[in-house]
Amino acid sequence: MKTLRRLIYGEVLVAVAFVTLSFLALFFFFDFVDELQGVGSNNGGYQLKHAFIYVLLLVPSHLYELLPISVLIGTIFVMARLAQSSEFTILRTSGLGPSLALRNLMGLGLAFVVLTFVVGDYVSPLCDRYGQLLKSRYMGQISVGQTGAWLRERQADRSFAVNVQTLTPDGNPSGIRIFEFDKDGQWTGLIRAKLGILTNDDAWVLQHVERDSLTRQGTASNLVRSSTQEQTWPTGITSEMVSVALLKPDRMGTIDLFQYIRHLSANGQATQRFEIEFWKKVFYPLSCLVMVVLALPFAYLHFRSGNIASHVFGGVLAGISFFLLNNVFSYIGNLNSWAPWFAAAAPGMLYSVASLAAFGWLVVRQ
Repeated sequence: MKTLRRLIYGEVLVAVAFVTLSFLALFFFFDFVDELQGVGSNNGGYQLKHAFIYVLLLVPSHLYELLPISVLIGTIFVMARLAQSSEFTILRTSGLGPSLALRNLMGLGLAFVVLTFVVGDYVSPLCDRYGQLLKSRYMGQISVGQTGAWLRERQADRSFAVNVQTLTPDGNPSGIRIFEFDKDGQWTGLIRAKLGILTNDDAWVLQHVERDSLTRQGTASNLVRSSTQEQTWPTGITSEMVSVALLKPDRMGTIDLFQYIRHLSANGQATQRFEIEFWKKVFYPLSCLVMVVLALPFAYLHFRSGNIASHVFGGVLAGISFFLLNNVFSYIGNLNSWAPWFAAAAPGMLYSVASLAAFGWLVVRQ
């Protein structure tokens, strides 16, 4: 069995590596051409070498997105080629039963699951963060829309609505407005700061601060305005939370996204979209297992008529439809308030059942 696994694993790994490198080279070229438009902007600060490094830092994100489809294409090609050359028929007569073939491919699929999880949860978020900071350092600050990002937080008998306009090249919020409300929801103050330094002590160090405080005595109200160079504002809002509010939630790690969901829930904000993204992060690496199961039935087809290309193309279309359905279910689940785990896991379950049914039918037929 070691020889058998060495043969199949070696063929699949080489094919998957070739497909992955081809896709990454294609995406690298497109990204680099797109970044050339920004070269020379901001008084020439953003140069060709910066564009090259930025595009290079995008590679882990593309690797995370492309690994399952690369696994599908590479595995289908190997299984179809083994079937066409009758090598798989020889392996079957040598004792490679359906359950053993499925178990061997599932073991290889688990290795791809681990690789996808590591890339998507650790390597990709880190590289994306450095890439955004690099680009903002030479092209300006990171901002979204005209109103920036909005976050909420509750502290004891008070609540806050925090508005961040941009992120600096160091990843700190700037253009900060903090609206303060009492326990009855009445506005009591406004803090404006040009910059906030995020510390590890659950606090922001606000710089160039202006504060408006409203005090009420009966029917009379008094507005007091003050300013200071620096003020410490205790908060549980982290840099990752600000980043996800300004950027995309799928760029976060699973643990960071889970903490952000808890923060939103504790402050009475909607979490449906982010919960779906969280469960997609959990289930997405498992799609590699779905892909190898989807590819295995191709080993039991006959390709003596020379139509191997059409079968491989059909398998590729099936894989692409899986990813399209995965995105569609996310939007539909968000609109219809489906259970987040179901919206994220349903496409994988449907395709796994279909793949196993096709595999079982081919085994029974032959």
